[in-house]
Order: sequence, then C-alpha cells, then structure tokens
Amino acid sequence: LQNPDITITDNVLHFRAQGHGAKGDNIYEFQIEFLEPVEPKPVCRVTQRQLNITVQKKESNWWERLTKQEKRPNTLLNLILHLKEEEKINKMKIESRVPKDPFRHLKKGYLVMYNLVQFLGFSWIFVNMTVRLFILGKDSFYDTFHTIGDMMHFCQTLAIMEIINSLIGLVRSPLAPTVMQVFGRSFILFVILGSLEEMQSKPVVFFIFYFWSIIELFRYPYYMLSCIGIEWKPLTWLRYTAWIPLYPLGGLAEAVCIVQSIPIFNETGKYSLALPNPLNITIQFSFLLQICLIALFLGKILN
Repeated sequence: LQNPDITITDNVLHFRAQGHGAKGDNIYEFQIEFLEPVEPKPVCRVTQRQLNITVQKKESNWWERLTKQEKRPNTLLNLILHLKEEEKINKMKIESRVPKDPFRHLKKGYLVMYNLVQFLGFSWIFVNMTVRLFILGKDSFYDTFHTIGDMMHFCQTLAIMEIINSLIGLVRSPLAPTVMQVFGRSFILFVILGSLEEMQSKPVVFFIFYFWSIIELFRYPYYMLSCIGIEWKPLTWLRYTAWIPLYPLGGLAEAVCIVQSIPIFNETGKYSLALPNPLNITIQFSFLLQICLIALFLGKILN
C-alpha cells in the first residue's frame, strides 16, 4: 500500500490507500464505526509487509465488541480476502516464471542416495574403529589401515563425485574448496599410506581415519536431509560446530603423516625424479611433500 489516508471522524475510521497487486494499481478503502468514542488521532506504523493502526479509547472501560455492527464489516473482510488472493496470484506467477527441471526428482534421488551411501560407509568406519579401540586399546592403532583401509578407499573414491556434482552445478558447494579437500585426502590415502607399507602400521593412521569419519557423520546426513527439504536443528548445529575442533585436528594428523613419510621417501627414493643432466640433479619427492605441508597449512587457514 502507498500513501495511506487514515482519519477518524465521529468515531468512524476512514481508510483509503493506493496499492499495486496482481490486477495492477487499485484504490483500497473501508470504514469502521467504533462502538464507543475514540480519540480522533490514530497512530500509524508502516512496515514492509503490513500497516498497523492504533486507535485509543477516550474512556478505559470494557467494550463488548469493537464496532457498532455485531459482525465484522464486510468491507474490511473483503479487503483482507482480496489481498490474500492477490498474494496467492503473485506467488503463482513467480513460480510459473521459474522453468521446471524435468530431471529434478532424478537429481534429488541421486543426491539422497549418494549422501546415504557415504553416511553408511563412514558410520561403519567410525563404529568399527570405536569398538576395536574399546576392545584392543592402543593395539588397535597399529592395524587400522589393514582393517579399515578398504572401506576408506571406497568412500574416498566415491567422494570424487562431489567434484563432478559441483562442476555441473548439481550442488551449490564451491568448486575450489571441494577439489582441495577431495584431492588432499586422496593424496594422503592413496599416495602416502597406499604406497608406503612402513606408514600403514603407524598410529597416526588411526587418528586420520577417526577424525575424517566423525566429520562426515554429521556432514552427509545434513546434506541428505537438505535434499528433501528437512532441517533438523540439532544436526544443523553439529554440522556447523563439530568441524571447529575436528577440522584442525584432522589437519594436524595429516601433517604428522606427511612429516613421518618424508624420511622414508628420502631413503627409498620412491617417486623421486632423476634428470638426465651432467650434474645428475635429482628432484626428491620429499621436496613436493614439504610444499604440500605449506599448502595444507594455508588451506586450513583459508577454509
């Protein structure tokens, strides 16, 4: 409504204003005759979605009803119904302008299934590691890779789909952070742990897998429920709170893993590049790992 004209004459409130709705510009007006005398100066407060009119009684006694008429004035009722109808029409027009995706149900079903599978996979990892920790204690640290590695390989390989989903616009997640997380974990899992048997029995593997699984226990069900328009507030709180301690702890475990692998790569010369030149210069793979340490530190800060 624009330019509302509101006056009170002889205990009758006169309302007149111009408004723009589904049918274009219109003049809206109505009158309310109060049951008993009121102050002639109403107080108006305009907000973005509504107009509040406050009318003060002349005497602070109890009224049986607001108006002299026993029923609500038809003009006011019609105005309210008319505004609600226009709001409904406007909403329908806005929705009709948005092109409908014929594959939206298929996409939604795919995202629900993807997040469900990842949630089940990481749940299995977390429960398995927790049970082994209670039963075996510290001894479970040394064979984590051999008992959990296959499932972690499956979940991390499947995580490549997150890059594709972001790349084709299937999800709103930004591409760069997604690529950094997926390739960062894949580098730790496949290149360092997967290629060095000496690293597979180190306790740091337990902490890497444990922190990864706990983070995903909240992230994937949150995404799964979001796909079907459900918000569970405790899960939302955990999704955006649990990562605050877990994310740096996971990054610290990954950094320890890289540091522990550097002497092994130097000793074995694995993945080192020997250049055919008179100086016989060799580019050690450990140099790349040191760069990865710096990138890991910067990535955790930026994310």
